[in-house]
Amino acid sequence: MSDRTSSARAARSAVQLAAIAVGAVFLLVGVLGFIPGITTNYDSLEWAGHHSEAQLLGLFNVSVLHNAVHLIFGVAGLAAGISAAVARIYLLVGGAIYLLLWVYGLVIDHTSDANFVPLDTADNWLHFGLGLGMIALGTLLPRWTSDPARQMPRGPR
Repeated sequence: MSDRTSSARAARSAVQLAAIAVGAVFLLVGVLGFIPGITTNYDSLEWAGHHSEAQLLGLFNVSVLHNAVHLIFGVAGLAAGISAAVARIYLLVGGAIYLLLWVYGLVIDHTSDANFVPLDTADNWLHFGLGLGMIALGTLLPRWTSDPARQMPRGPR
């Protein structure tokens, strides 16, 4: 590994690191959703729909689709760490998606076919927290690093 490559990794901005961290957590949750014991009622894990009685950590309803979405969000978060602009977009758009999913989970009948993910009350409030958290990270974290060579350019003074 060259010095330039290692210094580029070390000089990631706070928003890039946040996107990578969020992505890593999503990836971990997606994998854990497929592990019996960590996911209770694993034998009832369905592809999708409210009939899946599998629960991650005995609390959050999951299905193969739900786990796959976590894995996709995880990979996207790791990839978003490539630049501050991409990381910010990942956090803001991902947060908005999770807030929409929260609203969706609040308005649907959890025993209907509309609950295809599946969602339950614990999922709904987790999605609310994830949405707000991701948007806060994307909005509040700086896009620049402490490395002057990688600072965002500023306009004329």
